[in-house]
Amino acid sequence: MKAVWTAGIAGLLFALGLGLGGMTQPSRVLGFLDVTGAWDPSLAFVMAGALGVHAVLQRLIRRRKAPVLAAHFPAISRTRVDGRLVTGAALFGVGWGLAGYCPGPAFTALATGGREAVLFTLSMLGGMLLFTAWERASAPVPDAAGREVRHATASDNGR
Repeated sequence: MKAVWTAGIAGLLFALGLGLGGMTQPSRVLGFLDVTGAWDPSLAFVMAGALGVHAVLQRLIRRRKAPVLAAHFPAISRTRVDGRLVTGAALFGVGWGLAGYCPGPAFTALATGGREAVLFTLSMLGGMLLFTAWERASAPVPDAAGREVRHATASDNGR
């Protein structure tokens, strides 16, 4: 239960920071991303503040032998820059640039009930569902004998 309360408080602080910093306002985000036009650098200060707090807290946390709410620190499984990472980053950036929202501020902006926030969030969730379905469909499956691994195809029809 302690972990649930901690996560809830962290989420509330995150949402407040996004709201107070203007990250939930697409016009401000788009102004920040428009470096050749009417550039609004105010979000750079929000990001710098967040990075500063993270850097200090990360150093303090990593000095501990174990985290407070878990048995050990999580292992990082992916450390390479690969096509999947670059594609995901590009999609994130394009979506942010087109809509003025990214996932955290979009969920926070839902509290305002704004139509744009609702549409963006529903579209984002739909994209996540499509990706999950695509990833499952292209996952390796055993052959009929159960020995070799191959990729599923549309002609497998659930075999």
